[in-house]
Amino acid sequence: MHKASLSWTTDGGWRSAEPLPAASDLVIYFGSREALGNPRVYDELRSLCPNAVLTGCSTGGQIIDDDVEDDRVAALAMSFERTKVRQGALHAKDYPNSFDAGAELARQLKGDDLTTVFLLVDGLRVNGTALIEGLKSVLGTSVSLHGGLAGDGALFQRTLVGANDQPRSGMLCAIGFYGAHIHIGHGSEGGWSVFGPRRRITRSKDNVLFELDGQPALDLYERYLGDEAAGLPSSGLLFPLHIIDPNNPDNSLVRTVLAVDHEKRSLTFAGDMPEGWAAQLMRGSIDQLTQGATDAAVSARLPQQEGAESGVAFLVSCIGRRLLMGQRTIDEVQAVRDALGNHVPILGFYSYGEISPHGKSGFSELHNQTMTIMTLREMAA
Repeated sequence: MHKASLSWTTDGGWRSAEPLPAASDLVIYFGSREALGNPRVYDELRSLCPNAVLTGCSTGGQIIDDDVEDDRVAALAMSFERTKVRQGALHAKDYPNSFDAGAELARQLKGDDLTTVFLLVDGLRVNGTALIEGLKSVLGTSVSLHGGLAGDGALFQRTLVGANDQPRSGMLCAIGFYGAHIHIGHGSEGGWSVFGPRRRITRSKDNVLFELDGQPALDLYERYLGDEAAGLPSSGLLFPLHIIDPNNPDNSLVRTVLAVDHEKRSLTFAGDMPEGWAAQLMRGSIDQLTQGATDAAVSARLPQQEGAESGVAFLVSCIGRRLLMGQRTIDEVQAVRDALGNHVPILGFYSYGEISPHGKSGFSELHNQTMTIMTLREMAA
């Protein structure tokens, strides 16, 4: 496996501090919505890597090694010696729901030697939970799912995904990795703590939450946020919900608000909000979130093996973490760098939802407010 990091700026175009692989198989890139709206970004990347699978998305910030960027588009080009990669893609408008879209993506990629799927999908037009369940309905649970929902900073207006074409809204893209030579590590941790009373989800439909303990969900958020409620949904990122399956307490997830309906007094989340589950508000501190990032990196580390190359790491963290941490966002990225070591190239982005195997169950899930890490290495034998 050969790899090279590169970045794009308006003045300089694409530049790399190291030679690109002679024949790149896969290039993953991340940038702001404004930058990816410039057709030069994709066109020039295609000229550099004419035969590669090109996929990327808009973000709430790009993670490049131990730094966080807003201006540069960041990319990682890879070529593989013994691993096949294939892309599946579709547009959300062509499917009645996210479950069906996920099932179709899975059918496009399905193969006996498929081991891992990396997903980049529109962050505002997809129910992440249903999407993952659709993929698992075709692929089962042995294929690990990673990736995230595209972002648009704290604006929540429009997100872009590119799949061998100019990035556009509504796109869903999946990259399949095939064969026994690809080795994957993963980690997902939050670092948030719960506060306030535990409540029960009494009325919901898919990812729309209507009532908690029989009361309008929006009322609860407005009560806790006070004057900051005027900034919903972005201000709600600082107060995610911890949801717990009462029949399986180890099955707990974090959910982030994506949209608000003031007339219906409801909140739309990035993933499903099952009726009957418990829900509790959360808040975080910089030290807690940084420790969560460290824990995720430790879990994702691949074992040292003689003669093995260093591999790469893909980070998907939540825009809510960045908003809370502010200028100290760099702390969680540097914590990951310290845990993984300086020899591993890192590429990532701040998202509207993270996809990774659950730390306890091992099953792939949609996460929010979480640092998720996928490490990838190709082995010679």
